[in-house]
Amino acid sequence: MAASKADQCYEILRQGIMEGTFAPGHRLVIDQLARDHGISSVPWREAIRRLEAEGWVDIVRNAGAVVKTFDTGSWERTMQLLARLEGYATALSAPHLTRDELDRARTLNRAMGDALHGFDPARFGELNREFHQLLCSRCDDARLAGLVSDEWTRLELIRRSAFWYAPGRALASLAEHDGLIDLIEGGADPDVIENAARRHELNTVMAIHEHERQHADDPAATH
Repeated sequence: MAASKADQCYEILRQGIMEGTFAPGHRLVIDQLARDHGISSVPWREAIRRLEAEGWVDIVRNAGAVVKTFDTGSWERTMQLLARLEGYATALSAPHLTRDELDRARTLNRAMGDALHGFDPARFGELNREFHQLLCSRCDDARLAGLVSDEWTRLELIRRSAFWYAPGRALASLAEHDGLIDLIEGGADPDVIENAARRHELNTVMAIHEHERQHADDPAATH
């Protein structure tokens, strides 16, 4: 079935937000969008309402639709939810991951280390998402997998990075990745795997809180 005009508009806007074409704070002007893409204004309005309901767009008085600007609070709420979803998905997936997939996970983790030492946070982020999605990939629950993917997408839009706000956290995460693979390879109890995966995500939240606390105590500190 061909996508509706509203679905097409939704995908254009969502992709633009994902890629940074429509950055946080960007005003989505329906008339301009209609002219640029040759699609009437009604589907754009429907798409924007959908994006607002999903939390990507704010409707601001006297400004119209604006790409949502995320803050530390939004980032933390997303991380808390992702920790729970991903912990469960990883535990369900663990017994079904093959030797080749676990070897791939270790390869990804090593590549993340290379990106870290090469001061390439964008590449690190891409590999990190691929690593986590691989460990969740065999959870055999399409809805859960979709929720995990949605929260990762939302996390990427927040644009706050552990590289910038929690020095040393990225390096520590690599060791935690190896530990998580070790648990899976060793056939650890699902509850142990779930708790380890959840703790891994929450450790980033704690690291950023600690860094910001130190920064508040020492105004001369820099990000």
